[in-house]
Amino acid sequence: MDWKTLFLSPEGRIGRQAFWIGWLCLLGASIVLNAVPFIGHVLMLLVIYSSICIHTKRLHDMGQTGWWQVLPWVLGPVLVFGAIASVGVSALMTAFHDGEPTAALLASIGGLFMSFFIAFAIWLAFTLWVGCSTGVTGENKYGPVPPNTAAVAL
Repeated sequence: MDWKTLFLSPEGRIGRQAFWIGWLCLLGASIVLNAVPFIGHVLMLLVIYSSICIHTKRLHDMGQTGWWQVLPWVLGPVLVFGAIASVGVSALMTAFHDGEPTAALLASIGGLFMSFFIAFAIWLAFTLWVGCSTGVTGENKYGPVPPNTAAVAL
């Protein structure tokens, strides 16, 4: 498999080694692009698309649909945004009821950090599941076994 197919096509299957090589490349690109103020953040859309492609191909190798990756992409942000909203709502509610907003705010911030932790744990568990599970032996509905599971060609 070549680099273009690995990062830009969700079709087919890849093995664990190709997945981890692609994942590490995307991690490095994310770190570099996040350091560049505006254009880097725009280019992160390409990194997100590439991540979806490699995860989809790896899930196909496991005999699963690529839609499984919706779980960490949706559940993590929902948890975090819900916790952020709860911080603001609890501060407003205590202000309306002449309570002590500091105590409510501190309690809500604890929930926010717990939501960050749970979102990270979901992402980590999903990545390890996709990256460490063995693929289906033989051909499946997503295509034949990857021709060379040990390498990504230049």
